[in-house]
Amino acid sequence: MANKKKEKIKVDIILPNYNSSNYIIKTVNSILNQSYKNWKLIIVDDNSNEKTVKILKNNFKNKNIKIYFLKKNRGAGFCRNYAIKKSSSPYLAFIDSDDIWVREKLKKQINFMKKNNYSFSYTDYVTFGDKNREIKTPKKINFSNFIKNTAIATSTMIVKRDKIKNIKFTDSKICEDYYFKCKLLKKVKYAYCLKKYLTKYRVRKNSLQSSNLKNIYWIYKINREYNKLNFIDSIISLLNISFNSLKKYRGKNIF
Repeated sequence: MANKKKEKIKVDIILPNYNSSNYIIKTVNSILNQSYKNWKLIIVDDNSNEKTVKILKNNFKNKNIKIYFLKKNRGAGFCRNYAIKKSSSPYLAFIDSDDIWVREKLKKQINFMKKNNYSFSYTDYVTFGDKNREIKTPKKINFSNFIKNTAIATSTMIVKRDKIKNIKFTDSKICEDYYFKCKLLKKVKYAYCLKKYLTKYRVRKNSLQSSNLKNIYWIYKINREYNKLNFIDSIISLLNISFNSLKKYRGKNIF
């Protein structure tokens, strides 16, 4: 009697989208091309323009892709929370609408998590677009490290779904992922890095990520109100984050 193949763990992929008509096809194609096939893609469109909506409706007719269209612009945090509510798989992966995964990304990262029984993982990545650079990240990171060096790029993350119960992204349109990662790290204690370049992270001048003053304000606000840091520690956190970001991107600050 032939042995049955061991069923792979299913992964739900969370993708918020807003006016990404120039990038979304390449992003989704990088998911479709994954060697690991047991996934479901959940796209939440944040009331995009007509061109983007048309692309979503005409190009992604796949049984493993579910698209939800919001009638009001709510921000990436709201979209991710909405997608998480619609998810059911034991693992959640995150990707932004202009980033790209290499073909072995899901396979290698899921195997890394299963082998070591990790709940939260991320990878090294390369930037492209305005800045082309290899970004090496720490082998592991906890909350105390993270508020000094926001090393975890959202599009590299995979998390066990049962670990994010009652943890949400904020509805603010800036630094919503910083808040989420802080809360998650307080719960799971450590996130672990697979030391391979498995994500291509797009850097754009006009992206929300480049709004440095707003980033600083929201990180300070999160540090004070949620992380309960005092004034001095909040300022030290901001200085460390800014220094490490400048060192990585040499003038382009990405939190």
